[in-house]
Amino acid sequence: MANEVRVPKQGRAIEKKNRIIQAGFELFSEVGYYNTNTAEIAKRAGVSTGIVYGYFKDKRDILLDVLSLYVDKVFSPLLNTIDNIPSLDLHSLASQSIELAVCTHEHNAKIHEALHSMCHTDEEVNSRFMVLEDEITLRIAKRFEELGIHAPNLVERVHLAMDITQSFAHESVYDHHNYIDYEEFRKIVENTLVSLFE
Repeated sequence: MANEVRVPKQGRAIEKKNRIIQAGFELFSEVGYYNTNTAEIAKRAGVSTGIVYGYFKDKRDILLDVLSLYVDKVFSPLLNTIDNIPSLDLHSLASQSIELAVCTHEHNAKIHEALHSMCHTDEEVNSRFMVLEDEITLRIAKRFEELGIHAPNLVERVHLAMDITQSFAHESVYDHHNYIDYEEFRKIVENTLVSLFE
């Protein structure tokens, strides 16, 4: 029989639940989702395992709240940057986008890998990433239109640009093929991104 999960209403209870979520975020980031258990999360949060199971059904349940924290930490600054692009210098924007993607992957490597690997097996995790991807794509396209970019199939071009940028970040942070000159590769990616919108 599943444990009865309660929703905290008082300040101390809310604070405990938030500590559990933060502890999950830290541990998933440090050692990965599959190498973390609820006892370790409880210890990091400074609560008993029973308290953890009072607020969460299981480790996956913690992960779903961690996902919200991850999205807020990683993607809110990106969305804010998109909404406030001051002018259109495509080369500068492409360079900044590549740098942001690489830094994001470097600083969140383990949790990023865990969350993305779960996209293939967990419908809710995948759904949340799809919603986020849609929001980013449409906001970039809208901002580009406001800045005077009227390339045909703009949404499709933005989506492709995001895929290319993400792929480069994965390649440079995780894969490290010996035969690739990453400086040259980066220039090719930047030029490709610019060409999509010129």
